[in-house]
Amino acid sequence: MRRPRYPKADEPRPPALPPATQTVGQLVAETLRFYGSRFLAMLPLGIPLAVADEVALDLSVTGRILVLVAAAPFFAITYAIACATVFDVRPVMRAWVVAVAAGTLAFLPAAAFFPWFALVSVAWLAMAGHVVPASIREGVGFVDAFRRSREVARADYVHAVGGLAALVLVFGLTRLLLGLLLREQADNTIRVSVFLADVVLAPILFLGGALLYLNLAARVGTDRESRRRSRRTPSENGEQ
Repeated sequence: MRRPRYPKADEPRPPALPPATQTVGQLVAETLRFYGSRFLAMLPLGIPLAVADEVALDLSVTGRILVLVAAAPFFAITYAIACATVFDVRPVMRAWVVAVAAGTLAFLPAAAFFPWFALVSVAWLAMAGHVVPASIREGVGFVDAFRRSREVARADYVHAVGGLAALVLVFGLTRLLLGLLLREQADNTIRVSVFLADVVLAPILFLGGALLYLNLAARVGTDRESRRRSRRTPSENGEQ
């Protein structure tokens, strides 16, 4: 087996794989790259989640669920804005309305399960949560948005779950570390630390979700083996 070759620090960054063949790791990397290139413009995307976290911080499980339910329309709006930015489109008003309505409905089951068992919410959103990008990018109606979400998720459900779980994990771990750092270095309270960490890191979830949709949409009509072959370099293919 050939030893993998890693680029040196001064070498140019290797080009990203096409959406149809991107791995979960590259999805996360592309999300961070996109966010970093538009950091200040995308920073406000973190405000809705940060506010929801502040309200729910000291509440019971039931209280946290109610906060997430109430915040669902705001999350849907934020996700729609992230999708329009990533896709570089200017949706008509009907697309915005469908995206917010469908996104709110799709998020409600996830809101009910998230405080109890976050993995169930991730699995649900990996199937139904693509209604927002489907509406923004393709202009489909309310019912068709759910059909399209199911279609792209089924194209590679493992990638859908893995990609979303990876984004949530990156957000959660980095949020914890950043919150501790802000609390120690800036002598802030827990609430202020959590709020600032949420504002900075929450855009990763929304931008990553939009990029994940591009990955899944490009996989429709393909199979896992063909995608695996496409990831191989020409030299690797020649050695087979």
